[in-house]
Amino acid sequence: MSNIFIGDKEYFPGIGAIPFEGVDSDNPLAYKFYDANKRIGDKTMAEHLRFAVCYWHTFCAQGSDPFGTDTQIFAWNDAADEMSAARQKMDAAFELFTKLGVPYYCFHDRDIAPVGKSVAESEANLQEVIGWAKQRQQETGMKLLWGTANVFTDPRYMNGASTNPNFDVVTHAAAQVKAAIDATIELGGENYVFWGGREGYFSLLNSNTQLELENMARFLQAARDYARKRGFKGTFLIEPKPMEPTKHQYDFDAQTVIGFLRHHDLAGDFKLNIEANHATLAGHTFAHELQMCTDAGLLGSVDANRGDPQNGWDTDQFPTDIYDAVQGMMVILGDGGLTSGGLNFDAKVRRESVDMEDIFAGHIGGMDTFARGLEIAHNILNSSSYQANKVKRYESFASGDGAAFSAGNLSLEKMRDIAASKGEPVSISGKQEQYENLINQYMFK
Repeated sequence: MSNIFIGDKEYFPGIGAIPFEGVDSDNPLAYKFYDANKRIGDKTMAEHLRFAVCYWHTFCAQGSDPFGTDTQIFAWNDAADEMSAARQKMDAAFELFTKLGVPYYCFHDRDIAPVGKSVAESEANLQEVIGWAKQRQQETGMKLLWGTANVFTDPRYMNGASTNPNFDVVTHAAAQVKAAIDATIELGGENYVFWGGREGYFSLLNSNTQLELENMARFLQAARDYARKRGFKGTFLIEPKPMEPTKHQYDFDAQTVIGFLRHHDLAGDFKLNIEANHATLAGHTFAHELQMCTDAGLLGSVDANRGDPQNGWDTDQFPTDIYDAVQGMMVILGDGGLTSGGLNFDAKVRRESVDMEDIFAGHIGGMDTFARGLEIAHNILNSSSYQANKVKRYESFASGDGAAFSAGNLSLEKMRDIAASKGEPVSISGKQEQYENLINQYMFK
């Protein structure tokens, strides 16, 4: 097993580059389904899936929850000062990225650089760390899927960032977003994300929701204009979530965000980053949220994780449900696949998983789940009757009066006359059971 060092120290000793060993392997630190170079259709698995590791859960969270403190001890936090710890954390991160063999990573500004005592000091800290990241990217070939700013943790953002009732707070959010956009551009990031962690309200009694929504749109427009002026050609992403930490967040679900983007003329620059766990919290399935985005032509990227419907909060578990992965990948492949987006593991190991190899196991399982989901979805779409059956269900709109209606050429009066002349429609079965059985059939082929 070859050692992989990034910098002066190995943070995951005894763990080498994760190999593909196939489904018969009993090695917990090997891929069973993810073979990066295996071709599925016209792309390799790596090209289809575009996996990314998130910086925040993997290197910043240490097992704490609302009822208990940290349980996980990270060697990269053992440093004399915050900047030294940031450098060690980055070395550990790129070691893990390289050993996993993922092509991308994602970060918030505060994940990688400590907060300073002023706006200028925070910007200087971030700029120094970005210099290190640029060097590590050049050494490893790693790329940035997207960057973003954490404008929800600091107490100043307790009432929101761009939607805050205090304009002075909005300016601090703008300073952070400006610096994070600069960092994303410098590192060649392919996207920039906005997650409205506290962009919402707790009580309508003290909230001017119309003003807050208008301010959020103005803020996004200003961020877009700045980034474009700086030469950023990538996609801006909005990540829906219905609640938590606020009672009601403005980016509630995919359809809410799509309506917001279209209303404020932002859909040309912005798309959506869909998280599976957030779909659960909104009362939807992962596939539903993806489908709403593809129907609108606004699917940008995916945070690949899962929630626990019995918990009712954001558990951010690694995805292991192959049924969910299959149905999600059917939507993604049906849309032509991911372009500038990817599958980012916005997930963390459980509080009681305290060994370093557990971090690898979580990512390996998630990558295998989506690799198998990709393969099954491709086979269903290309080797079964699925697509033909779905087209057949809507064939009445393909010709005659149905086609005229689809083209917008039938009045209400004309449709009334057609109904009167044809009489009661013949019932056409939805055949849901056959569709579900088809998924099962291909799961085990």
